[in-house]
Amino acid sequence: MAEQVETNNTFIAIKHLINGFPLQTHFQLNSQPLNLCVKPASGDILLKNLCVSIDPYQINRMNIHSSSHNVSSATPSIVPGQAISAYGVAEVVASGDPGFEKGDLVFGIIHWAQYSLVKAGESTLRKLDTLGFPFTYHLGVLGLSGLTAYVGLFEVAKIKEGEKVFVSAASGSVGNLVGQFAKLHGCHVVGSAGSDHKVTFLKEKLGFDEAFNYKQEKDLKSTLAKYFPEGIDVYFDVGGEMLAAAVANMNPFGRVAACGVISEYTKSKTGPPAGPGPNMVDIVYKRIAIQGFLVIDYFNVFPDFISKTAGYLRSGEIQAAEDVSVGVHSIPSAFVGLFHGHNLGKKIVKLA
Repeated sequence: MAEQVETNNTFIAIKHLINGFPLQTHFQLNSQPLNLCVKPASGDILLKNLCVSIDPYQINRMNIHSSSHNVSSATPSIVPGQAISAYGVAEVVASGDPGFEKGDLVFGIIHWAQYSLVKAGESTLRKLDTLGFPFTYHLGVLGLSGLTAYVGLFEVAKIKEGEKVFVSAASGSVGNLVGQFAKLHGCHVVGSAGSDHKVTFLKEKLGFDEAFNYKQEKDLKSTLAKYFPEGIDVYFDVGGEMLAAAVANMNPFGRVAACGVISEYTKSKTGPPAGPGPNMVDIVYKRIAIQGFLVIDYFNVFPDFISKTAGYLRSGEIQAAEDVSVGVHSIPSAFVGLFHGHNLGKKIVKLA
């Protein structure tokens, strides 16, 4: 029998379900003993987690109430006191699954923890070929953030060369890549962000044609009319209360790709209703298409996405925008910071 070796596994959990904005006090740092051996042929895989993704959609899983609980298997409710599952990169420590060996690098659903004990099928675990890039890239530009941007533009909005594209939350993990992909496709791109520093970053580092600080604009419809005198063809909605203003400025047969509504995620169930929606007359008479989407429905596109995006990274045509913290203990502040606009690019926490 293999020698039984134990360690303490430190992980992040919520104390209770959340109603509204997350606070650091909603989280707790727990620790429990973990056996570093697994039984042969058990299907269990023990992982040492290297880095984890910090994503705003996780608040839907923590909320007391979210419609996402009932319509998507991708956002099951989180159980207070238990380690929070999340996408990440890890190294196999021990394996009872013949498809994985000690030392393998893997990507999939792990935990906000030092270690994870998973089964390959349940965690969508796959071996990771780094392609010569840092681990963190496979959570951002080469991961689900990048795939979301790619799918939203080319599969959902079906952008065409020369079209005019508007991106909200443009300095975030998805928005910054939407803008970069659209520019490579020959589009005119304008982004909105929440600070002057982020606006400068979008224009000077990522090549957006224009960008503006939405917090300094009193009339968003007029602002968009100024930046899009010939109208908007595609609006990539990744957060913020910008949809009504965008629709008012869209061209006939415009398309809206909606992958996230961070401003709605933190609304209390008992709080005030959402602001006014888009003008339905505009939607009907301009024949505007608005489509929400989840990236999990487009994994068939992943090989094409990886091939093209890796090439863009190697040629310097796309930049990886990352915001990295270190240590399990930093996860709550990293997560809460998303809802205050603290991140610039993809938020990741390195664990080892």
